[in-house]
This record gives sequence, structure tokens and C-alpha cells, in this order.
Amino acid sequence: MLLDAGLAHAGTFPDRVSQGALVRATVNPHAKVRVAGHVLRVGPRGEIVFGVGRDEQGPVTIAITERDGQRERIAIPVTPRDWPVERIAGVPPKTVEPPPEIAARIKREQARVVAARERDDAREDYTQAFAWPVEGRISGRFGNQRVYVVDGKDVPKSPHSGMDIAVPQGTPVKAPAAGVVTFADRDLYLTGGTVLIDHGHGVSSNFLHLSRIDVKVGQRIAQGEVIGAAGMTGRATGPHVHWGMNWFDVRVDPLLLLEP
Repeated sequence: MLLDAGLAHAGTFPDRVSQGALVRATVNPHAKVRVAGHVLRVGPRGEIVFGVGRDEQGPVTIAITERDGQRERIAIPVTPRDWPVERIAGVPPKTVEPPPEIAARIKREQARVVAARERDDAREDYTQAFAWPVEGRISGRFGNQRVYVVDGKDVPKSPHSGMDIAVPQGTPVKAPAAGVVTFADRDLYLTGGTVLIDHGHGVSSNFLHLSRIDVKVGQRIAQGEVIGAAGMTGRATGPHVHWGMNWFDVRVDPLLLLEP
């Protein structure tokens, strides 16, 4: 669920935020706001949004400057979370410890995805109540430390960047909220069929390991519109949908955006 609480002089902010949360708040529409070095886009009704990283210790500090020059700093405590370790076996060894030429390809592909996340559109699609892209069992959780088992040895990798939902191959994948497609590629080495949807104000969703892509870059997508089909392309051990979310380069937990 999007966080929306506590009254502050300059607007409304939550009393606390969780690691991995996407936080929505409001300020005076003409205020200037900075969080973690970012100058936030302020919507016509004062809407702002920012992400809290997996490892953020807090407090998160919001600096607000009103049109008359008055300044306020708001410090929000961060609630820590437990991050279990997931051991994963059965993936191709080259996807875990790639040779130099493959590593170079992965670096180029990741740079393209990072560039797509730099958009800061004025659209406010992120204010919608997000919906599940597919219905299924959660097979991988955001933030869990991943250790791949390759030839009998453990290879630690980065924490899981999203939520995995196990569904049959070919299951239609729907947009959890409206937005614009900013990236679509059927054959990335690690993530296979990959689609990014920008929801405005730096908020984006990514869908990985797709077996089919039904959208193209620049296309406007409505909530619930089919964007492709679930698969196991790239580094995957079975058919599923990986749904990740970002606020610019900050990864956040999609599960926190969904109603129980």
C-alpha cells in the first residue's frame, strides 16, 4: 500500500517508512523539495513520491523550501526488515559467472536499462492503486540475498531486485498501473524478454523473463492491459514473472504497493 500519513507543517508525510518502500506524500504545490540529493517533481496538487532503499538506515530527510523562502527539514525514521538468504540451483553456470565477452554484453545491456530509468515525466500514473500483473504464488521476494549454487559451490550475488510470481509459461502479464513503455527487448542475456513501464515522477516497473512481448517503446499502456507473456528466458529456473520497481536508481518492493 502506498504510504500516506502524519501531518507536517509543509504537507503530509508518513510517521515512519519501511526499507524498500515507495513513499507518497504531499506538500504545498509551489514548494521545492529535495530528498537524497534529488530535486523532486511536485504535482499540481502537491503530490511527491520517493523511494527508500533496501539498506537505508535512516532517517530519511526531506528538505522543503516554500515560495516565500521559508525552509523546513523533516526527518522520517526507517523501519528495518529481515532479509533471508535464498540458495538457488539449476541456472546455467555462464549466467552466474559469465566469461569476459558475455560480461561485456551484460554491462552494455544493463546500461540501456539504467538509461530508461532516468526519465522524470510529469505524468502521475504512480498515484493509481497498483494491481497484480499476474495471479500466482510468490516464489521470490524483494531484497532477499541470493546465493547461486554452481558446480557444488556457492556464488553470492546481489539481493533480489523484485518479486517473482510463479505462473505457467505463456500466462498473460498485465500492466499493474498505467504508464508509457520506455524499454522493450526480447533477448537480454540475464533477464531475457524485458519490458519497462514508466509511471511518472521517476517511478517505473520492470518485467523480466518474458516469453513474449506485446508492446513497443513509446506506447501508452492502460492499467490491466496485456504487455506480454510469462516465461523463463534469461537466468531463470522455471516459468515466472519477475516484477521489479524503481524510483530512478532506487529499487523498491512492489509487494508494499499492493492491497492485502
